[in-house]
Amino acid sequence: MSLAYWCILIAALLPYVWISIAKASGKHMDNRDPRGWIEKQHEPRVKRAHAAQLNAFEALPAFVAGVLMAQLAGVPVATINLLALVFVVARVLHGVMYIANLDKLRSLAWFVGLGCVLALMIKAALALG
Repeated sequence: MSLAYWCILIAALLPYVWISIAKASGKHMDNRDPRGWIEKQHEPRVKRAHAAQLNAFEALPAFVAGVLMAQLAGVPVATINLLALVFVVARVLHGVMYIANLDKLRSLAWFVGLGCVLALMIKAALALG
């Protein structure tokens, strides 16, 4: 199970990777007002990296719930680990594609991640009958 837990940690850290890229890509970062600063940025890469951060935060709770539901329901560890790993890979690709402005590939990565979360939750529900 530890692989799935490591995946939760990685998924929890991803938003900070994307916002770090946004801040490094912008000009004259104002640490006294970082949210106000980000809203004033006009550079598309900054906006996309910020959007990737927000989306990563949005995806995190359902993923954590899916892993924990599957574990508590007795879904095989190998299945949970595989789905968690695919989720993390999809979410990394989602952020990269978001920043690179590759919308169709970004959406594909988003759907793969969502599919992993849904699979975890459905397998948990089915395991409990």
